[in-house]
This record gives sequence, structure tokens and C-alpha cells, in this order.
Amino acid sequence: EISYELFSPSQKYQLLVYHSDSLFHDKEYRNAVSKYAMALQQKKALSKTSKVRPSTGNSASTPQSQCLPSEIEVKYKMAECYTMLKQDKDAIAILDGIPSRQRTPKINMMLANLYRKAGQERPSVTSYKEVLRQCPLALDAILGTVNFLPVFLECQLSKIVAKIFFFFFFFFFFFFFSIYNSRAINTICSLEKKSLLRDNVDLLGSLADLYFRVGDNKNSVLKFEQAQMLDPYLIKGMDVYGYLLAREGRLEDVENLGCRLFNISDQHAEPWVVSGCHSFYSKRYSRALYLGAKAIQLNSNSVQALLLKGAALRNMGRVQEAIIHFREAIRLSPCRLDCYEGLIECYLTSNSIREAMVMANNVYKTLGANAQTLTLLATVCLEDPVTQEKAKTLLDKALTQRPDYIKAVVKKAELLSREQKYEDGIALLRNALANQSDCVLHRILGDFLVAVNEYQEAMDQYSIALSLDPNDQKSLEGMQKMEKEESPTDATQEEDVDDMEGSGEEGDLEGSDSEAAQWADQEQWFGMQ
Repeated sequence: EISYELFSPSQKYQLLVYHSDSLFHDKEYRNAVSKYAMALQQKKALSKTSKVRPSTGNSASTPQSQCLPSEIEVKYKMAECYTMLKQDKDAIAILDGIPSRQRTPKINMMLANLYRKAGQERPSVTSYKEVLRQCPLALDAILGTVNFLPVFLECQLSKIVAKIFFFFFFFFFFFFFSIYNSRAINTICSLEKKSLLRDNVDLLGSLADLYFRVGDNKNSVLKFEQAQMLDPYLIKGMDVYGYLLAREGRLEDVENLGCRLFNISDQHAEPWVVSGCHSFYSKRYSRALYLGAKAIQLNSNSVQALLLKGAALRNMGRVQEAIIHFREAIRLSPCRLDCYEGLIECYLTSNSIREAMVMANNVYKTLGANAQTLTLLATVCLEDPVTQEKAKTLLDKALTQRPDYIKAVVKKAELLSREQKYEDGIALLRNALANQSDCVLHRILGDFLVAVNEYQEAMDQYSIALSLDPNDQKSLEGMQKMEKEESPTDATQEEDVDDMEGSGEEGDLEGSDSEAAQWADQEQWFGMQ
């Protein structure tokens, strides 16, 4: 224990701050907050003393005052402690107590993030504005405004953005008005190649996220891989990367990614989400639920963790709990379509078609008429026999905009299957597979080929689907069903063999049954050991 009485007031203040810093680094956050508060009280007493007894020797007092820790820095460290203790309201209160003119960019940045986490849009945007005013090239501040673009423009922040890099305007504008997403991506990519931001990990991560949000999973994975190669210790965005790999059936890669992230840090949500995706796509929903909950415990703002937990709850039949998680994901990221897709799927699972239709229409009006929103609305329309024609029109519009959009192709194929227009479906799927390879598309093409008696090619398509995703159960079932269905020639030959062999075969079968019984007994014995 330190005996502070042995030191002068200024030395006592310094020692309290240093002691608090040590406690902070030892992760004793509550104790650190207490000591920081004592330091601030000591600083106030020191200030009053200096006012009462003004120093006559400026040359002696100036060096001492210059080396004293800043009171603003102490308050910032207190806010960090409160953040680590998940007491965000206390952190906001301590930072709000700092006069606006004395706030440094990192204080404004922390305030902006805390306000954003609390759902307070306007104060968050104001704080981001202050960061950009002092540091026009602060990429984190620019990216932080993504979810608040309407308020961002309302506060006339576009004037600031125009002074930074003009491509950021394209980035945000086209990001939200997604009818021009492809043009936005092309613009950013061309500028990234020509500018000093080439091989910038943050920009690559943002591009990957943008590709993901517009449904271009292939390019999203490529950008994540590029960012990961540049920074092997990258954690940010790896939860989305792991989810995309899991969707492609690359579960071994997902497992390796999860192990690598845990080796970097287990105090972030991303490693837990990646492991949860591996469990979810391995159909271990209880484990996925636990891992998703653990990720949310570490970061309550992790959208991917909320989506993982919501999907696990939905597949376990706990639809109402899943709906709560999807709604929270929408609140945190109102421009991510997959959040709405999860919620609408919950409504459809519980036969709440009316609620699903209202939500799909709202998404369509809010995010605009693009291939994704059109397909989402068509998905709901397909559930109601009255709106089948509307679904067809919506899917045609979606495929006109993006002929390679897999979800639209799948839903259109589903509609053609209902109408038994198999030849049209085969043409649609072949066209979609001309420039890409996808497990689901190959499997559906196999189903259509079976319907028109093209068995050999159907078997080839099932094989391709399984090579892309060995865990695809439907492709495996389709292949096994075809293997069981024998042609008339094979059946005739089998009957002839039965007539020739007579009762001899029956004895063999009896022998094989007894042998199988012995194996069963042995297996049971081994199972008991």
C-alpha cells in the first residue's frame, strides 16, 4: 500500500494516476475507476491550491505542471474502464462531462461509438462529425456513419465528405441506394488501385462487406482472403468470412479459421461466431446456440452473432425467441438484407404470411427495387397461391437486373417446378451455371433432369453438387434414389437370375442373415465396452 502523505500534492496526483494505469493493465477495472476518481479529486484540490497561492517562480512551476498527467486523459481512461465493465451509460456520462472544445478526436470517436451502441443516432453523428472535422482522413469515423446516412446527410456532413476523398461519396451513396451497387464497387476498386490506399486492409474489409451485402459472395470471399493475407492477425470481418465459407460447404476451412482466430484472441466475438457457423452447418444447433450466445456476451453489437443465434433458435423450433434476435439485428444494422431474410423466414415458419408480406413490402420500399429485395418479396408471394403471378413478375425483374443472382434463380426454378415446366427450368439453370458453379443450382438441375428422364446427366449433376458440398443431404438423397431406381432391362435380368438359381439363393440369403446377426451381436458387445 502506498503512503501518499509522504509526497507533495502534485506527486500524489501523479502516483494515483500511475497506480490506476497499473490496475487497468491488470484488468482490475473497478479498482482502477476508484483510483482514477481519487486522482481527479486530488487534481481539483491541486488546482484550488494553485489559485490560492499563485506561484511566483514560473520557471520552476512550468516544468512540473507540464509533466502532470492530463485530467482529460484520466477521464478517457475512466471511460475505458466503464466500457470494459459494460457500463456504457457511466462511460458516456464521464465523457460528456468534458467540454466540447477540449475533446480530442479519440474522445469524440469513443463517444460516437457509445452513442451508436445505445441507439442514439443524432449525438453519434455529431461526434463523428467532430472527428472528421479534426481528422478528415479518419477512415473509422467515415465507416461508422454507414448506418446513419439519413441523419448524416441531414446534418450536412456531405460538405465534409466532399473535402476528404470523393470516392467516399460514391461509397456511401451507392451503398444505400443499392440499385447502383455494381457501379459503386467498380468506382472504389478503380480508385483503390490508383491511390495510396492500395492494399489497405480496412478498405479491403469494407469492400468485402459491400460485396457480401449485395449478394456477390464469390468476390466477398476473395476480398476477405486478400485482406487476411495482408494481415494474418485480422479479426474484424472474419465472422462474415467464416459464414460465407460455411455456406459454401467448406467446413474444414471454417474449422481452421476458427482455430486460428482463437489463437489470436478469444475475447472477441468473431472466433465464437466462426465456430458457431461450423456447428450450425454441421446441424449441431444446440452447440451453435451456445457459441452464438457466448459471442453476444462478448459483443452485444455483433450482428453476425445475433443472426447465428436466431437461426439456431429457429431450427430448434423456438421461433418466437428467434424473432427477438432478428429484430435486434435489424435495429443494429437496418441496411443488411440478411437480417430481414431471417425474420421473414421465421414468420413463414410460423405461418404468419401476413406479417411476412408487410415486412417484405417495407424492405422493398426502404431499400429500393433491386434483385435482392425483389427476390425477397417474391419468396413471400410464393407462399400464397393468390400471389403466384406477382411472384413470377418480381422474379423476372430480379433476373433482368442480375441474371446470375442465385437466390432469384432458385426461386424461379421452384416456380417452374410447380408448373411442371421442366425444360424451361433446365434452360434457366444451365444459363445460370454458365459463369458460376453452385451446389444448390447443380442439385436442382439434377432434379429437373430426373423429371425429364435424363438419368445419366442428372447423376453427373448430383456428383458435381456433392463435390462442391459433401454435406449436402438433398444431393446425396437424390443420388441414392436414382441408384435404387432400376431400369426395366435390369429388372428383367434379375428375374431371370432368380428363376435359374431357384432355392439355392434362398439358402445363401439365410446364411447372410445369420452372418449379419453375428455382426450385430459383435457391434452391440463392442458398444457396451
